[in-house]
Amino acid sequence: MKYSFSRITVKVGSNVLTRPDGTLDVTRMSALVDQIAALHKDGVEVILVSSGAVAAGRNEVCPCHKLDSVDQRQLFSAVGQVKLINRYYELFREHGIAVGQVLTMKESFSTRRHYLNQKNCMTVMLENGVIPIVNENDTVSVSELMFTDNDELSGLIASMMNAQMLLLLTNVDGIYNGSPSDPSSAVIPEIGRDQALDGFIQTSRSSFGRGGMLTKTSIARKVADEGITVIIANGKREQVLPEIIRAEELRLKEGGSGTLPFPYTRFVPSPSPASSIKKWIAHSEGFAKGVLHINRQAASLLESDKAVSVLPIGITAVDGEFEKDDLVRIVGPDGQPIGVGKANCTSVQARADMGQHGRKPVVHYDYLYIES
Repeated sequence: MKYSFSRITVKVGSNVLTRPDGTLDVTRMSALVDQIAALHKDGVEVILVSSGAVAAGRNEVCPCHKLDSVDQRQLFSAVGQVKLINRYYELFREHGIAVGQVLTMKESFSTRRHYLNQKNCMTVMLENGVIPIVNENDTVSVSELMFTDNDELSGLIASMMNAQMLLLLTNVDGIYNGSPSDPSSAVIPEIGRDQALDGFIQTSRSSFGRGGMLTKTSIARKVADEGITVIIANGKREQVLPEIIRAEELRLKEGGSGTLPFPYTRFVPSPSPASSIKKWIAHSEGFAKGVLHINRQAASLLESDKAVSVLPIGITAVDGEFEKDDLVRIVGPDGQPIGVGKANCTSVQARADMGQHGRKPVVHYDYLYIES
């Protein structure tokens, strides 16, 4: 079968791959591998972002003394990542499919050069029929610079690799219009770009993961704004991946919602995909070196549908020290975040030109990501 979604990113959460006792659920892992293998053989390129290293290591080693949370994570993930990737290797080998391990850290996305290097690595793997299996390198990641969880990592990977779909597999059916434990609550099947969800999202975190539905929603909105279809679904459902792909294919062909095989939540993608450079900027805001404060008129122009750069005339203050090509945040007069961009000059030059007419843009529109 020929699919419209020729490249997808699948993120499998800890609660999907973990039993109630915190150990790895190999049966569920095997079922998901079977589904990915079937899609792979149908010509769909799959990038797998998999949690589960800590769960895999938990029953392999018994600490000689009580460890703090960081030491425990490092120990279990170091031991467990070996076990996890070996399981994937064996399971995919039964289908005649090669896999490759990609361990990364948030710092690895901080510069455009490192970003493109990782993209090239995974592109070569896909071109040669190898399925990349991506996870954060918890063993050496510094806590302050870690991804919120693998939801954030998978969103960045989907964006970087120009995937047409990101599937976030968790242990619930999607985003509910109430508490998931309330029988009267139902899964929201589709979420538009401007749809408010403040009253629906639970702030609690998952049992074994570092994130929760709030993180998933935030990442899903950002990725959908970049033109990628995002799905939040229950990874414990049988044939969850092929069923969702088929349903979404029918949606594209028939131009409607169609009949869903089971409840899941879909984030409507933007009809205007962002450029590659803007995708990198959008996901690298945590590495911004400075802040540009702009006046109300400049903020209104940036938040309009016009292609507008950040000009010195609209800047009221410059915080931090940055060089040309560093990332900077743009903040409105009331402190509200406007966007992120690549600086066209140093902070010294930006301060010298601040408030003046006829100067070059401090951030050009082509290198500016406006937050929705």
